[in-house]
Amino acid sequence: MPELPEVETVMRGLKPALEGRRIEGVLLKRPGLRFPFPERFAERLTGRTITSLSRRAKYILVSLDSGDILLIHLGMTGRFTVLSPAGARNLGEFYFEAGAGEGGEGSHDHVVLGLDDGTRVIYTDPRRFGVMDIFPEDETTSHKLLAGIGVEPLGNAFSAEYLADRFRGKAAPLKAALLDQHVVAGLGNIYVCEALYRAGLSPRRKARTLVRRKGHDPRLNALVHHIREVLSDAIAAGGSTLQDFAHTDGEAGAFQQRFLVYDREGESCQRCGRKIARLVQSGRSTFYCRKCQS
Repeated sequence: MPELPEVETVMRGLKPALEGRRIEGVLLKRPGLRFPFPERFAERLTGRTITSLSRRAKYILVSLDSGDILLIHLGMTGRFTVLSPAGARNLGEFYFEAGAGEGGEGSHDHVVLGLDDGTRVIYTDPRRFGVMDIFPEDETTSHKLLAGIGVEPLGNAFSAEYLADRFRGKAAPLKAALLDQHVVAGLGNIYVCEALYRAGLSPRRKARTLVRRKGHDPRLNALVHHIREVLSDAIAAGGSTLQDFAHTDGEAGAFQQRFLVYDREGESCQRCGRKIARLVQSGRSTFYCRKCQS
């Protein structure tokens, strides 16, 4: 499933093609994705101008001049293909598997948006775990998929003091605490593994052990720094390609070439030479160095 850097990459790639454009037509090729499309979905999109795109956690938010928000989650295999008026794919491609049909007629092409300049935006999703919803902008913080989500890890509210407050009394392993979307928005398995390695913290450590009666363990400052750093590095690299993800110029994300621990079980730690270990936490693989992370 795409994590924050991949969703950010897709959102940034869609911006130049969508912002300021009017949606002239909406083709829904099935009644829904993971959930049914909301009532009057196509009607509420048709004729509206896209004013801006943003990201919240792992969701893309498309603001419309009607005051509505189009919410998009890519699920496991969702991607967008943007076709220019001439049919050429020169405005960006966003893949997790094989490309969309040239006219949106592919068997896994489920939503086609026609824009006022002739551009077509095709949403393709073989496993149909993606989500699309539309709702009034003033319901953003209360929407069922967005309510209670924690702070953005690249935002000003994310700090060691914030984590200390959320970790106080928490017996959960540090990795599980960071993956809790109510604590930090958008963090996923890959980047938590990498950030914990950079910070020298064990994924098995109890989150509360980094909290002091007054204040916090200085290693929380390092953790915040490395979370920001690994996410920024991944976004700059266009995300990580584990299957067939590609970013705006059609090239694969490159951050997987910089993994220090993720998916490197049995390989040598670049710091101490000890073998990278793997364990399963909450059904997910965790990769770490037993010597360098404590």
